[in-house]
Amino acid sequence: MIERYSRPQMKRVWSDESKFDKWLQVEIAVCEAWAELGTIPKEAIPRIKKARYDLKRIDEILKITHHDMTAFLRSVAESLGDESRFIHLGLTSSDIMDTALSLQMIEAVNILEQDIAELTQVLREKAIEHKHTIMMGRTHGVHAEPITFGLKLALWHEEMKRNRQRLAEAKRMISVGKISGAVGTYASVPPQVEKLACQRLGLEAAPLSSQILQRDRHAQFVTTLAIIASSLEKFATEIRGLQRTEILEVEEPFEPGQTGSSAMPHKRNPELCERICGLARLVRGHALTSMENIALWHERDISHSSTERVILPDSCLVLDYILSLFTNVMKGLQVYPERMRENLEVTKGLIFSQRVLIALIEKGLGRDEAYEIVQRNSMRAWRERVSFLELLQSDPDVSKHLSTAELEGLFDYGYYLKHVDEAIERVGLG
Repeated sequence: MIERYSRPQMKRVWSDESKFDKWLQVEIAVCEAWAELGTIPKEAIPRIKKARYDLKRIDEILKITHHDMTAFLRSVAESLGDESRFIHLGLTSSDIMDTALSLQMIEAVNILEQDIAELTQVLREKAIEHKHTIMMGRTHGVHAEPITFGLKLALWHEEMKRNRQRLAEAKRMISVGKISGAVGTYASVPPQVEKLACQRLGLEAAPLSSQILQRDRHAQFVTTLAIIASSLEKFATEIRGLQRTEILEVEEPFEPGQTGSSAMPHKRNPELCERICGLARLVRGHALTSMENIALWHERDISHSSTERVILPDSCLVLDYILSLFTNVMKGLQVYPERMRENLEVTKGLIFSQRVLIALIEKGLGRDEAYEIVQRNSMRAWRERVSFLELLQSDPDVSKHLSTAELEGLFDYGYYLKHVDEAIERVGLG
């Protein structure tokens, strides 16, 4: 597990105690189902429900059996008397392991849903706060036309809403259990036991299974976590870009006493966002492994088992961590509207080129002719670092169509904000 990035609640979900607790929970639910059908004496159930395991004893037995389920079962049997013969009746290891794993994943999703809700709320508040904070929109890393920082954050808010929906669907897909015996034929345990046990556990019984629950379910779960992590990487990458010294429009939190470099005391690095980007790559790698786990030999092999002991806990632990980390980044994000305004003016008005192009077309010029005139002046303004507006005013090909007042009217930042309120309202952030 990624211990350094473990938060207590999620770490508890993937602890050995949590795993064995759920194994025991499934075993007891199956016994109760057998008792309801009359196979196990009902008077045995109160004693069975008091069954316990001992972690130290499991480790001792495991050194002999090299099989964690048999080690677990022997430890449980030692806590019972004659009723121990009813534990694991008609079952195979995967009946318990896969069903309990579903319970662990559901518990992990519940935590991640809380994380997403918190981040979404922070993004909502920031988007509303900055809906009119004008800044440079960039494509290919190059100045394009003005946007607002609030629109950027509203876009992230919408993406996290979609991620919340994806996670809910993944939760539905893994909220199943299987109690169908050695190769899924129900030969040793009838379907009614599966139905009753899963009901007690709050799960749906898988419509059909082999010896295991099919791993396309788990792959959907991990790939969903990878998509969410990739969204966080996208957001963090944007903050890293905007924190560059040459841009410096936003900056992640930097606490008193914090250092950015052992050699250069002036450094304020976006290390939190860089950490998010790095860990997102890890989760995407686990997603590939989860998809490779889908194809197993015949009714099952255990090539998936070893990897899942890593990729499922790690993916959940990492995503829980970076969701929390990015939420804190956004809560403490430093936003510099004055710097955003300065960067708008760096290209001396070039960002209004499309407005001039459209104005010339509306005056009757063909698009190609108008484009050539505007591009010619744009390239000169860029090359000589002079005012784009002044060049246009002095160009007879422009001035014979557009007056000085008309040209000056085109150089208006407010033009780009006229639909911001409507756009924000469309996504429920008005």
